[in-house]
Amino acid sequence: MIEAKVSDILNRYARDESSLIAVLQDLQEEYSYLPREALEQISKEMNVPLSRILSLATFFKAFSLKPKGKHPINVCLGTACHVRGAQLILEKFERELGIKTGETTQDLLFSLEAVRCLGCCGLAPVVMVGEEVHGKVTQTKVPAIIKKYKK
Repeated sequence: MIEAKVSDILNRYARDESSLIAVLQDLQEEYSYLPREALEQISKEMNVPLSRILSLATFFKAFSLKPKGKHPINVCLGTACHVRGAQLILEKFERELGIKTGETTQDLLFSLEAVRCLGCCGLAPVVMVGEEVHGKVTQTKVPAIIKKYKK
């Protein structure tokens, strides 16, 4: 199945080496990470050394070589959020999900990250789940936020 998806992505870019980053972005979008077997297939079909692909994949923070959750949770620890208890909210997410910051739940539903600023300081403390912003988050709101995305 991965092989067919990778071929579809490569066909969109006519296997043009100058589109390598776009290919990796589409692959990341599809799987929430860059599967090793997909990178090997890209290397072979685009005739690009795997080492070059891996150097791009590890250079850009947007790419991940480890499986990520379907719903990435980013807890802002910027100044405004930190002052309003963001660290305690992050710890509550860790307890509720049973993972540490930087990890992914076993069911691949959630990944948890701490970020420095989401640009929503007026809503502090802020949590983003995917593209959705949750403002004025408290520890008591954390279980409801998780529940919303478990559906």
